[in-house]
Amino acid sequence: MTRLRIALAPLSSLDLDSGVAFAWLDRQGQVREQGRSSLRALGQGGKNLAVECFLHPRDSLLTRLELPLLPAARITAAVTCAAQALMLGASEHMQVAHSPRDVDGQVQIAWLDRESLAHLGRLVQQAGMKLRGLYPAAYALPVLSGPVACIEDDHLLVRHGLQHAVVQPLQDEALDEWLLETGAGLRWVGEAPVQSPLDTLAETQRWTGPAPGWGLHAGLSRNAAERGGWGRAAAVCAVALAVWVVGLNLYAAREAAQGQRLKAQMSQRVKQAFPELPVILNPLQQARQQVAARQSGTATDPAQRFASLVQQAGSAMPFMSGNVQALAFDNGELRLNVVAEAQKSAAEDDWKIPLAQAGIDVAAIDQGWLLRVAPAGQGMQDAPDETPDADDE
Repeated sequence: MTRLRIALAPLSSLDLDSGVAFAWLDRQGQVREQGRSSLRALGQGGKNLAVECFLHPRDSLLTRLELPLLPAARITAAVTCAAQALMLGASEHMQVAHSPRDVDGQVQIAWLDRESLAHLGRLVQQAGMKLRGLYPAAYALPVLSGPVACIEDDHLLVRHGLQHAVVQPLQDEALDEWLLETGAGLRWVGEAPVQSPLDTLAETQRWTGPAPGWGLHAGLSRNAAERGGWGRAAAVCAVALAVWVVGLNLYAAREAAQGQRLKAQMSQRVKQAFPELPVILNPLQQARQQVAARQSGTATDPAQRFASLVQQAGSAMPFMSGNVQALAFDNGELRLNVVAEAQKSAAEDDWKIPLAQAGIDVAAIDQGWLLRVAPAGQGMQDAPDETPDADDE
């Protein structure tokens, strides 16, 4: 699988058509092709092409710090605090990346302002590519047994190991001093300084270094994840709210239907108990009013009293069915004349209990019974225990 590596121009002036150096690496990590092009042209080589980018030396800000042995979860916080003194801007506007702590307690730190990082991410996306990694310039150099160095745009790039690298401006006579301090074992990529007998590597080797296990590109993926996380959270909240509203409406509709059914049942029962009521609007209130009127004897409508007495008699005296010879209503009293057999079959007084509970007095008369609304305060205990004489008429 081939890989594309790009050496970026300074981010402050970088656009889709800026000239950048690039190299294609084969499966063995060796340069198959290199040259100069633009992000726009390189993005036409394939759809969603993964690319490793190396910052211009001017944008490659990195250093090493010694940290005490800390849990992995606290390394990042310690690195951020330690790097604040080295940053020119506010730390919250900087993307900080760091290597693991090595055996000597050293941690490699790199940082880049988030605005420039976001600008690069947009350019790579517009070019049709996917940013696989973003590293300081020196991490493109190979890793060998000793330091590997080169000069790029008046900056000295040195790779000491997989995690350790240096990028520093090249000052007058500083290179000679650095070469003397480094001593033997240094390898130079490309043409070496004239006066220095150094082991040199081919120019193409400047692209072949292994990438470290950390990089500044993590800031882009983290921002995307945060945006995606907030988007997903908002979507979940919206769905939850919609489900809650639908559930609330269903519950309200069910409760309303149950209330309507209960009201209809109450209205039906009140209508059965008080057929004289023309319309049932408030079943409970109307039933209370009718019961109070019957118990207090305040119901003055003869038709209402007549209908109530007939209904109660029909409910409590089923033995009268087909046995009534005459029926008379006068002064709020209902007189029932029945055949003799009906009186004999009603010898037991149990049927009088529902009438007494409904506030109706029953008295036996010749050839039948007399029903009237009981006076207020009387109840079942006032039901007649003995059959009155015919003189009670």
